[in-house]
Amino acid sequence: MDGILRVKVGDKGVAQLVVGDEHLAGRFMENTVEALSTPSLINLMNVACVEAVKGGLPEGWVTVSTQVDVKHLAATPKGMTVTASATLVSVEGLRLTFQVEAYDEVEKVGEGFIVRFALDPVKFNESLKRRKPVKASVAD
Repeated sequence: MDGILRVKVGDKGVAQLVVGDEHLAGRFMENTVEALSTPSLINLMNVACVEAVKGGLPEGWVTVSTQVDVKHLAATPKGMTVTASATLVSVEGLRLTFQVEAYDEVEKVGEGFIVRFALDPVKFNESLKRRKPVKASVAD
């Protein structure tokens, strides 16, 4: 347990998908391969992170991804199932670090670490409304 969060090192989550057209690399870039895209793999790993701690957050709170260090190890074709798992390895206040892995039906396809922060989305969205661009001055 740490502060207001009811999470602990070792909490685990799992997420799964069947690779469809919307997950292929071609969704993000033209003239590329017809395999699971790295953004889709990372998204699946993030979903596993959310699953790992969803029961330990205060009512209405969410986590947001702030750092991703993932290796995409192997290509997964359309139609194959990919399963991602996340294990909470560090809790520092509201900062949560997860070790993530993903496997398709043949082999490990990804591994790494993802850092997410727990927050109250209402307060966060209010703070976004107060954000204003800073005008840079140009020296002559």
